[in-house]
Amino acid sequence: MSSKIWLSSPHMGGSEQKYVNEAFETNWIAPLGPQVNAFEHDLARYTDTKYAAALSSGTGALHLALIMLGVQRGDEVICQSMTFSASANPIAYLGANPIFIDSEKDTWNMCPDLLLEAIKDRMAKGKKPKAIIPVHLYGMPAQMEKIMAIANEYEIPVIEDAAEALGSTINGKAMGSFGLMGVLSFNGNKIITTSGGGALLSNNEDYIHKAKFLATQARENTPHYEHNEIGYNYRMSSVCAAIGRGQMEVLDERVEQRRNNFQLYNRALSIFEGITLMEEPAGYYSNRWLSTLLIDPEKSNGVTRELVAAELAIDNIESRPLWKPMHMQPVFKGSAFYGNGISAQLFEKGLCLPSGSNLSAEDLQRVIDNISKTLSRPKKSDQFTVVNDEC
Repeated sequence: MSSKIWLSSPHMGGSEQKYVNEAFETNWIAPLGPQVNAFEHDLARYTDTKYAAALSSGTGALHLALIMLGVQRGDEVICQSMTFSASANPIAYLGANPIFIDSEKDTWNMCPDLLLEAIKDRMAKGKKPKAIIPVHLYGMPAQMEKIMAIANEYEIPVIEDAAEALGSTINGKAMGSFGLMGVLSFNGNKIITTSGGGALLSNNEDYIHKAKFLATQARENTPHYEHNEIGYNYRMSSVCAAIGRGQMEVLDERVEQRRNNFQLYNRALSIFEGITLMEEPAGYYSNRWLSTLLIDPEKSNGVTRELVAAELAIDNIESRPLWKPMHMQPVFKGSAFYGNGISAQLFEKGLCLPSGSNLSAEDLQRVIDNISKTLSRPKKSDQFTVVNDEC
């Protein structure tokens, strides 16, 4: 069998071991300490935000952000539907109700027009949303200028889910720095990894201070263990932060490598009828965390997303359908949804391709050759056998 080509595997840069050794040599292994402080400094500087809290996951960061905004049982939080469940689950943790918003076609992210419609409708029903959670899907920035303008008009705070978008920008402004708070993820498949982890970003020092307090079990500053509110075990370990410091040193290189992957796919596959790869709107810069394509069987000679994925799997190449929208998930059945059908179409036709920054040229060509061969296959109806028609 051919060697495995993964969708997005971790890629070490070289300095991670140095910082991990520092953590061991100084015996700073548990959460907190100089490695965590340095990693938070690196994150804030890179995203041009004032403060960062390094946490155990992006999900935990989002959970804490909602808590600090006072979200409680019965409240409503607006959330992008086309996303991973971690964007919506923290809303449910708090007993609040997600209000899902469909995508727009240019970035596949939260549609500003539907966002405005939802806000007006929820307020007419007597429920002003407590927060808005847009997501930068696969590293492509959402239409943040429009989203922020709407949010500011109605005085609704924005928590930016930039879990997939570290290194992405709009007109040079980093994702995670537009909203009141921003969330990052360093899961094993992200553009950089700490093996598992996340971060909360903000220009509001009080929010970050409070997040760090809640993330360490909300322990009061007393000689004994004193707790006046419920806390969580969400702080990042020193060892994970040490890995993150090494990863930050190669982040720009990782972005460039993933963007090169996309350009190669785009040149090779966009020539086929029925194949669409998402371009960047003017001023947008995507880290291209995952390269994705849409396959329209009506234009691709009957070739479907499922057929392409199956052929890749036979050759030991990992691929994955686009996220199944949250409004279509059984766990969120009955949640309010403001839609236009775009996210459902994306889920039906979309496929994520191997996108790791450690893919070799041979790996990428193998993926391209496999897909090209599948797309070039004639339909069964076009195949025929020539027979002798002599009488």
